[in-house]
Amino acid sequence: MAEGFKARNLSVLAYANGFTLWHYITPDVAADVDTSGYFADARDMLRVGDFIIANTNRDATMSGGLFVVASSGAAGVDVRDMTAIGTSNTD
Repeated sequence: MAEGFKARNLSVLAYANGFTLWHYITPDVAADVDTSGYFADARDMLRVGDFIIANTNRDATMSGGLFVVASSGAAGVDVRDMTAIGTSNTD
């Protein structure tokens, strides 16, 4: 079951020209995070086009990737599906 959005786990990495690069860490899997409304409590901070670097599923098999904010406003926040980063590990 998803833990849900926790504001304390969302932090600003960089801000310039109306764009914000965020970092977010959660035990939730990426499929739960990219559900429309997951970031609803952050709708006043997240803007269309912002990037969120995320570490998801941190309590099990950590995965990392990038979410892009697709919409943000009174109706809530929606992010695009996560683009995975560092998915292969060859020795």
